[in-house]
Amino acid sequence: MMKLHEARRDGRLLFWGLLALPIPLALLALALGRYAISPGGVLQALGHALTGQPPATSAETLVLQVRLPRILAALLIGAGLGGSGAAFQGIFKNPLVDSNILGVTSGAGFGAALALLLTGSLPLASLAAFVCGMAAVLLAHVGAHTRGGSHTLMLTLSGILVGSFFSALTSLVKILADPLSTLPAITFWLLGGLSDVTWRDLPLLFIVTGLGTAFLIAIRWQLNVLSLGDREAAALGLNTRQIKLIVVGVAALLTAVAVAVGGVIGWVGLVIPHAGRMLVGPDHRRLLPVSLSLGAAFLLAIDTLARTALPREVPLGVFTGLVGVPALFVLLRWAKTGWAE
Repeated sequence: MMKLHEARRDGRLLFWGLLALPIPLALLALALGRYAISPGGVLQALGHALTGQPPATSAETLVLQVRLPRILAALLIGAGLGGSGAAFQGIFKNPLVDSNILGVTSGAGFGAALALLLTGSLPLASLAAFVCGMAAVLLAHVGAHTRGGSHTLMLTLSGILVGSFFSALTSLVKILADPLSTLPAITFWLLGGLSDVTWRDLPLLFIVTGLGTAFLIAIRWQLNVLSLGDREAAALGLNTRQIKLIVVGVAALLTAVAVAVGGVIGWVGLVIPHAGRMLVGPDHRRLLPVSLSLGAAFLLAIDTLARTALPREVPLGVFTGLVGVPALFVLLRWAKTGWAE
């Protein structure tokens, strides 16, 4: 009995520790960079911001106007991708599913590439990425529905087709782009990065990510029921098709706004849910909040590494692949992630 009590206490400590993990990482990231700032300087800058005082030094300006919006964006995007990946894997009951299963990332990438080709404007590229990402989800749903219903298998196949189609369109745009000016901008954007994030990018990201993640947390018990199977969930009174479509829409919205702000950032929605299952198990009541927190912490750590590890900043998509692939290999090889149980 004592051992069971200690195990539950340790599980609660681990759970709350994982939820709090992004906070110290964010404070550390504010201090790190080409120009190192002491922890006291970071806290002083944050204190001035909270009291409404303007930055008093160049270091405070760097913290508040450059690093802080970028760090907040990394936290929000990482949380959105981690949470959407856990939701997708839960409703599709597939450990290989991530936030791009319905072609959201491919559609958003095409929208941004087309906007950069036609206008060269980064704000318009973000808007086009968001619109085309949601259009890809709509096309995947329509494709599945016209083939006899938007059940899981047909929705997955339709999403793969839509994603491949938009990837081909993106390749066509890159061929048409000017190789000396437009093509490098498109390529760099598709690799992902937060170097151009400012405060004006955060309101939409905060609203969509906040509402979307709050919704997923509110229905996390229904994700548990859906993981039992459609027949069992229907027997317990759930409208499985309606719930799945709503969850897919919300998760796709989280992915689309993440890609619109940060570009194409892979592996977060695939790796983080596996890490969460290894740490807290497959119960979505614990898995979903932990996936949000781990996703935020992971992307923040990767972004900090990308801007400090080498003399030149490396795109996020490069580092997420370099870190995410070995991490997922280790998780699948050595850890129980809940799928085989």
